[in-house]
Amino acid sequence: MRNEHEKEAWREAQYQSADTNGRLLIRLRDVGHMLRGMYEGRGSQQRVLTVLNELGGSVTQRELAERLLIQSASASEVIGKLESAGYVVRTVSEADRRNVEVTLTEKGRETAEEVKRQREQRQEEMFLCLTDAEKEELLVLLEKLSTDWETRFSPSGAHFEHRHHGRDGHHGPHGHGEFRRRTE
Repeated sequence: MRNEHEKEAWREAQYQSADTNGRLLIRLRDVGHMLRGMYEGRGSQQRVLTVLNELGGSVTQRELAERLLIQSASASEVIGKLESAGYVVRTVSEADRRNVEVTLTEKGRETAEEVKRQREQRQEEMFLCLTDAEKEELLVLLEKLSTDWETRFSPSGAHFEHRHHGRDGHHGPHGHGEFRRRTE
């Protein structure tokens, strides 16, 4: 295994040898990785608490997994950890005994509110190096790319969603991202 210095030197050599399009893709990938790290992924415990709080504090486990775009087994694992820590409780739905309701505890709600506050603060800090005009210019360029890529690279202009990490923390069986079409 390479040490960190060797990895960084290799990455820098790759970046320097790339053309402009290659460099753009490398930087977009880097930004994507940083965003995932800062927002802790779709199925993280903090994300689950945040989404539950946004949905009013109680939702079925199936709805929560769908909202997070994760497999129900992954959702069950994260929810189990949150339940053990006292952040949520799971109960069988009285309306439909096949469904399990996941509900925030007071501790879970307080934690979700703190996570929300920290994320709002982080969002403010993320673009401090840009002027308001630069932020607007970046937004216009990203919207242009997004619209073009949706039109050219997805069948019939349908949106694609990235399916997130499974139980082992890796993408799909071969380490590659798996995409599914979103038709809403």
